[in-house]
Amino acid sequence: MGYLVPSAKVIPGELDRDSPVSIHIQLRELIRSYVHHGTKAEQQLPSERDMAERFGVARMTLRHAVEALVEEGLLERIVGIGTFVAKPKVDVTLKLTSYSEEMARRGMRPSARTLAFEQIPATARLARELQIQEGQLVIRLRRLLLADEEPMSVDENFIPAWRVPGILDAGPPSSLYNVLGERYGLVIEWGEDTIEANAATPSIARLLKVDVGAPVLRTERHAFVSRSTVDYSVSFYRADRYKLRVPLQRPGARTRRMY
Repeated sequence: MGYLVPSAKVIPGELDRDSPVSIHIQLRELIRSYVHHGTKAEQQLPSERDMAERFGVARMTLRHAVEALVEEGLLERIVGIGTFVAKPKVDVTLKLTSYSEEMARRGMRPSARTLAFEQIPATARLARELQIQEGQLVIRLRRLLLADEEPMSVDENFIPAWRVPGILDAGPPSSLYNVLGERYGLVIEWGEDTIEANAATPSIARLLKVDVGAPVLRTERHAFVSRSTVDYSVSFYRADRYKLRVPLQRPGARTRRMY
């Protein structure tokens, strides 16, 4: 695949060499403004050599400015090819909403590919997480979740089978939480998430279309009705497409902010 490298002349603005603001910071902000107002995701930037000549600076100074934007996640480098405008990350506030609700709220088209929808006996690990007996039947739903047809996460949910009789007969649900609430009266009240950084295994990498070993966010969730665990899930998010936001509040403090 070929890439059209634009000329650095397309970047507007000039450096103010009399300004107390350092040159590399001025460069960084000029490039940032160009990215925000003159480019789109995955568009290639002019070469470092061309940009350095355009602004009359050393390549090391130019590289310093670009590297700062790479670290911010605004740009990304592809070794041997060049620097590109990064795709924006989906900023997700951790709340007890379904994936389809969260993506629709952000103007993205959610979809899912079912990888498994079956009844299995609970392993010792599942029994512990769901607070049930080992060997008790559990519904397993594993899906690849997409937004605008792009892989975003691999989700695996486990629900005690006795809570959702007949759920397999209706086929995989498009919105699990909606089915739990509307069909079974299981309105999720609260939950606990555990988040950690992982490296993508070969199977996860294949599904998410990332390199083996690429960073992914692994989230375990326990969703409760009253004090009972109704759903235990494990999700793997593409770290290059997700940013998780966690609302915090001091104990005893009052706030009117609505998340």
